[in-house]
Amino acid sequence: MKRDTIFYQIFQQSPQLLFDLLPQPPASTQGYNFESVEIKEASFRIDGVLTPPDPNGDVFFVEVQMQRDPKLYERIFNEASNYTYRRTEMFSQWYGVAIYPSHSIEQTSTKVPYELFDSGRIRAIYLDTLGQIDQLPIGLGLMVLTTLEGDEAVGEARRMISRSRQALDENVIINMVSTIMLSKFTTFSRDEVDAMLGYKIDELKQTRVYQDALQEGREEILLILLGHKFGPLSLTNSSKIKSLDFDRLQALIAIASEVRTQQEQERSL
Repeated sequence: MKRDTIFYQIFQQSPQLLFDLLPQPPASTQGYNFESVEIKEASFRIDGVLTPPDPNGDVFFVEVQMQRDPKLYERIFNEASNYTYRRTEMFSQWYGVAIYPSHSIEQTSTKVPYELFDSGRIRAIYLDTLGQIDQLPIGLGLMVLTTLEGDEAVGEARRMISRSRQALDENVIINMVSTIMLSKFTTFSRDEVDAMLGYKIDELKQTRVYQDALQEGREEILLILLGHKFGPLSLTNSSKIKSLDFDRLQALIAIASEVRTQQEQERSL
């Protein structure tokens, strides 16, 4: 998976992360939406656009650049010009943010777009200057993780998974860490990556989100099985089933499955 796709997922989960990178974020950072935008007439695709919730806000164009591009800033300006021409009623001001793994990858010549830097329209962010990954918010840590390689990447990924235990979106973070590592170890399967990170499926089953999804799935299975036996269930009976605890639900599923199997065997005789 390309790293800009990974960044797209990160920003989709938490658009406000961009403002954690900026020394002077807008006054209001709530309600922003992140999307990838294609300007068909000009054949341009902007990596990411953060649009404000009201037309008086600022729009931010985001470009993730992991390899040298000698005309990145000119491209950002061109994309911004086309975008603003067609959607100028949707915002007040525009800004461009270029995210690099390090300063060494940045475009060297800025003689054409220098005014954009002088005015503050475009800002460069270098991930290797953000600080120690274990001291960063997890969202920013995921960005930095994309720049690491080898044993260092594996070690930081393991620590990030450990940190995620206290987060509400634990399984989302774990999935993102695994996805990032899959992009680095392209010959590995996801199970092999998870094993490398020391994260076993048994541990995944203990997460709150997994348990909630599992419980909902078992409820649906039991409703289907009972429906085959007795016909559509009433809302009252469906509600009673959904209130059962995990062990009783498991036992009822086993009984219903056995009854259905016996009926199918009898019909086949």
